Amino acid sequence: MNILVVNAGSSSLKYQLIDTDTDTLFAKGLCDRIGIEGSKIEHKQIAKGIKVKKESPMKDHADAMKLVVEHLTDPEVGCIKSMDEIQAIGHRVVHGGEYYSKSILLTDEVLEKIKLCRDFAPLHTDAHLMGFKGCLEIMPGKPQALVFDTAFHQTMAPEAYIYPLPYAYYEKYGIRRYGMHGTSHRYVSAEMAKLLGKPVEETKIVTCHIGNGSSVTAVKGGKVVDTSMGFTPLAGVEMGTRCGDIDPAIVPYLMEKENLSPAEINNIMNKKSGFLGVTEFSSDSRDIEDAIFAGPTDPNYERSKLAVDILKHELKKYIGSYAALMNGLDAVVFTAGIGENSPLLRGMVCSDMEYLGIELDAAANESAVHQSDAIRISTADSKVSVYVIPTNEELVIAKDTAALVSKN
Repeated sequence: MNILVVNAGSSSLKYQLIDTDTDTLFAKGLCDRIGIEGSKIEHKQIAKGIKVKKESPMKDHADAMKLVVEHLTDPEVGCIKSMDEIQAIGHRVVHGGEYYSKSILLTDEVLEKIKLCRDFAPLHTDAHLMGFKGCLEIMPGKPQALVFDTAFHQTMAPEAYIYPLPYAYYEKYGIRRYGMHGTSHRYVSAEMAKLLGKPVEETKIVTCHIGNGSSVTAVKGGKVVDTSMGFTPLAGVEMGTRCGDIDPAIVPYLMEKENLSPAEINNIMNKKSGFLGVTEFSSDSRDIEDAIFAGPTDPNYERSKLAVDILKHELKKYIGSYAALMNGLDAVVFTAGIGENSPLLRGMVCSDMEYLGIELDAAANESAVHQSDAIRISTADSKVSVYVIPTNEELVIAKDTAALVSKN
């Protein structure tokens, strides 16, 4: 079944066309700067290796979808003759609140529920709504499925997701741990379970999705028992520009000392902290690693090393605590941009973890960069398997969409 996967941002729209029967990727692309001067589309036809990049006015997401359709059906750069060859659209949705613990087809009722999730992810939710609208305008009648980042984490027990605040705030406002990156954690944990060669119900896996946004998840028996992100994507480990977990008393303290509004302190924690806040020069791990490899003569060396040391420290804590929570550990998985491509960080995290049964294969770790397949980076004698597994959220979305359409 041919599924068009859509990931809509406030001014962008990523897409992939996937055949779920063969897991074949036909085309992928990005519409950028939607509603902004200089809007453009980047399109790649996979089989022919054809790449197209051009500026084209897009006042809204409907215009973006028109361009996507044009490029997918174009005789030269396309891969299908008409949109009749696409059976459905699958949307990535960041937050489904407590309403949705699995993927679902879009209906008017579902749409109203998604609007209620604005408070949890305001920027993402409004972007998703624009993406739905654009697809409905350009492809009316096509089934549309919603696949939620939060859904995989809905198996957590109350002791894992309830915060020890007055319970009334949970009842009134839905304040609890939701977790993010669920589609990624779901994919790589399932792939890891296959590699372990044992029943999923017997597996204990920690998945580390490390990128500009990062989260760590404990998956026992194929179900999430805990995850590092919380009520919002701000919680957990240090990220590109996000602080992760901090003492909550710091927030009112800084607001008073610096005369900050709630919006201003929120902006600092989300956009001026993490790697950027510590190094004061970059949020990009590649820049930071370059400074570390350059050595002490580089003016950014000390702060860059500190930023990576902080993340290493936090990841070790999460892996160790999750192993305790699951009463054991079979495997650790690294995925996403940094997790898949930073031997430096992986090596730091896995060093001095022999007590837990982790022994890293240094050569395998160094070679695991820009891989398209899963690769083991632990030694043959390591009691805990450590793997780098490239994530594929789009394939999960496509397969969920196909399954929903087949049932209805």
